[in-house]
Amino acid sequence: MNIDKDLARIARQEQELQFERFDLETAWELGSLLRKMAVERNFGVVIDVTLFSMQVFYAALDGSTPDNPNWVRRKRNTVFRLFKSSYATGRELAKAQTNLQAKLGLSDADYAAHGGSFPIVVKGTGCIGAVTVSGLPQREDHNMVVEALAILLGKDHDGLKLEG
Repeated sequence: MNIDKDLARIARQEQELQFERFDLETAWELGSLLRKMAVERNFGVVIDVTLFSMQVFYAALDGSTPDNPNWVRRKRNTVFRLFKSSYATGRELAKAQTNLQAKLGLSDADYAAHGGSFPIVVKGTGCIGAVTVSGLPQREDHNMVVEALAILLGKDHDGLKLEG
């Protein structure tokens, strides 16, 4: 898991996985797709789609824990603060051998640079929200979100997914 390769691939994901438009129906489709994927794979996860103004989809599946909603909140806060995926932030910090507290003064109680939250970007508008999964190892949380976005947007998931 080469950090530089991960960062280049995540930058490509963030560039390609953008919407022409995003509304409440799109949020429902995205959240429902993630839920269907999790149920089929027997993943105990929490799924959240939140616009800056409100939470628009939430599901907690069997096997998720009371800690998962807090992880969702913290990872989502990281996306809302930095406008990039929480995993990209974590990989950048690992490369720099630092953390959110040391680099930006952000508390671990409110922010998490762990994989699983991805910006919802509308072309020509910018980041309007985040889609987040928590319950798997962080790289798998991230990959699950990327897979769902690729499916919904008709993109080649195999060409976008992280290796390993």
